[in-house]
Amino acid sequence: MAKQKSYFKCTNCTYQTLKWIGCCPECKEWDSLTELQTAGSGPIRQAAGSITMHYLATVATDQKQRLQTGIGEWDRVMGGGIMPSSLIILTGDPGIGKSTLLLQVCSRLAQHHSLYYFSTEESLSQVKGRAQRIACMSEKLLFSDQANLEHILAIAEQDKPEIIIIDSIQNCYLSSTVTTPGSVSQLREAAFHLMRLAKEQGITVIITGHITKDGTMAGPKTLEHMVDAVFYLQGEDRWQTRMLRSVKNRFGTINELGFFQMQEDGLIEVPNINQQLIQEISYCPGSVLVSSIEGSRPILLELQALTIESKLAMPQRVVSGVDHKQVVLIAAILQKYLHVKLNVHDIFFKVSGGFKVETALTDLGIALALLSSYFQEPLPEKSIALGEISLTGQIKPINQIGMHVHEAEKFGISQLLVAKQQKIEKSTCKVRGFTNVYELLSLFSDR
Repeated sequence: MAKQKSYFKCTNCTYQTLKWIGCCPECKEWDSLTELQTAGSGPIRQAAGSITMHYLATVATDQKQRLQTGIGEWDRVMGGGIMPSSLIILTGDPGIGKSTLLLQVCSRLAQHHSLYYFSTEESLSQVKGRAQRIACMSEKLLFSDQANLEHILAIAEQDKPEIIIIDSIQNCYLSSTVTTPGSVSQLREAAFHLMRLAKEQGITVIITGHITKDGTMAGPKTLEHMVDAVFYLQGEDRWQTRMLRSVKNRFGTINELGFFQMQEDGLIEVPNINQQLIQEISYCPGSVLVSSIEGSRPILLELQALTIESKLAMPQRVVSGVDHKQVVLIAAILQKYLHVKLNVHDIFFKVSGGFKVETALTDLGIALALLSSYFQEPLPEKSIALGEISLTGQIKPINQIGMHVHEAEKFGISQLLVAKQQKIEKSTCKVRGFTNVYELLSLFSDR
């Protein structure tokens, strides 16, 4: 029999070493190396038991009915409701409202499903105080402050509730291991046991998780691969608005957004966020309205640009909400073909409302916002810019234009600024097409 040897492997990448080190030299992740055992070069033992292989055509499938809460924004982000027997992670900043939202969801689900709620961070008296404040004192909802994962798994396998909630996984611990709760190895092992519980026992598992200072989910990257869905709850302070975003969903659309407003009695869903967004559009120099597809619906957003002659040797480029390189690229195209001297101007650019946009269909909006601020002339009121810009200065049409136009028309938009080749059907808006960036100057007087 071969002698067992130990080695250390990074849980965030594939780096291996014979000795433990604090920081992985390859991915620069701290405390990510875990000890593993190997049997050396001896023969591989034949596993006990046998494996039965199946043709996919012979595998029985059943259409599972999703678990709906009646909270429209939550159900839509989930893909039409929670898929039974799935493992879901909800993460977000401390105090953002994860526990509040889960308590509201649990209160709705407990009306028709058996549900166990394990609070590993707060005492039951703290949970009761929150439940009373947000009016979620469901008589069918069972709670525990147990944090030992072995005990949680045992009672789940014994009673077989339809759903279990663990808030949060970082505070769970396994008594069979010596590592501390929240460590990389313990998180990975806890997630593995919960995944097997969901798949083998048919129990839906929803857990909350912490995030790092970079805004990403804490724990090894394998944690995100093991679960079925990952959702982020993000905040926007000005309106006390919370955005629920799906970044992974095996049973629905990714990048789907749901909106809630934080109030004293909990999180209240905001089914029509565009109504709130469009009320703040100013139509002043440097402002332009664009549309971005988030999941399955368009969101109307205001881009704001400020250009001012720089007194520095290297002008500033301060950008938030869009890719910094995208703004710099559009500014370079405008300078190349229109000879506007943006290279000696400071450029400040943002997306109103704290949103982040990662799409090329805002190219035309970025260009018009920069030109509007540079010439200090506003764009036509109740207009929206939809188009891409090539490196040659040509304005290109976009896909799914009908969704954007339909949403814009609902809120009184009367003019579309698009590519000349853009095909638009059944629109009451005035369409103004542009072939290249030279023609954009026609929007500004005496240009």
